Amino acid sequence: MEQKSLFSVISPIMVGPSSSHTAGAVRLGLMARNIYNHEFTKVKFVLYNSFATTGFGHGTDKGLLAGVLGYSVDDSGIKNIFDTVSGVDYSYEYREDISRHPNSVDIIFDDKMTICGDSVGAGEIRINNINGFTANIDGSYHSLILMYKDRPGMISKVSDIIQKQDINIASLHCDRSSKGGTASMYLALDIPVGEDVVEKVRQIKDVFFVTNVRKLK
Repeated sequence: MEQKSLFSVISPIMVGPSSSHTAGAVRLGLMARNIYNHEFTKVKFVLYNSFATTGFGHGTDKGLLAGVLGYSVDDSGIKNIFDTVSGVDYSYEYREDISRHPNSVDIIFDDKMTICGDSVGAGEIRINNINGFTANIDGSYHSLILMYKDRPGMISKVSDIIQKQDINIASLHCDRSSKGGTASMYLALDIPVGEDVVEKVRQIKDVFFVTNVRKLK
């Protein structure tokens, strides 16, 4: 995993001293935005545990919203995000759930996609669920994420397209709702794929969602 300085991810303009509640929140929002990869008019944040109880004072609410809108952790506009955002209906819920990480959030776009993640410390994050499918995405790799109807040969079809571009697959993770049901696939890549590759994957029979995600800086 690429090594990062603590100071490379903490935003000096954010409210509060906690990188987990501020920079981590922005990066969770950014990664969720990149995964959804569609224009949106509605976003809902469900904050859990420490995010819910102390996040307001640390600017977690501002950070999450700024992230899904594409702001970087050092953007001075984050502190006034509520005064400048337009065209997006945003809301927050606060919950306690001991089964969730202390700094955990569900980000729901347009009531269509739910992306769940944690801020794990020093500005680092982990996406662990996308629309009910398990994931383990920390933003340290370029990645390809797809959803499709589960059937034999899908992994080989996708990996063959990637390997023909001379791109190394660092890791691959699959999940499914049931045999023959909806499935997901996550490929961590050493270098990013082009949109031509994404289109080839999209044309595979029974693939209904593909997104090309660049690693976080």
